[in-house]
Amino acid sequence: VLTLTTRRQDMGHVAVEVQDNGKGIPADVLPKIFDPFFTTKEVGKGTGLGLSQAFGFAKQSDGDITVASEPGRGATFTIYLPQAAAPAELAEK
Repeated sequence: VLTLTTRRQDMGHVAVEVQDNGKGIPADVLPKIFDPFFTTKEVGKGTGLGLSQAFGFAKQSDGDITVASEPGRGATFTIYLPQAAAPAELAEK
């Protein structure tokens, strides 16, 4: 099961949270998951670029991405992004 949640994090940021109820991520793997080409999949089954690209997108957007996971209980990825200006604010510029 995937659960997607959005919320205002603070006055300048929003958060997009993606949570699953999968097998989770082992603690020894967590520090590596955003590294380019890191994968736990079999050869030919994955390139290890997906989470690296998500990390790059978040940072390029002046945001951040975090992960919380517990083996056997799934994982939660949260992307923090700057809040966009309201349409009226954009028109004033």
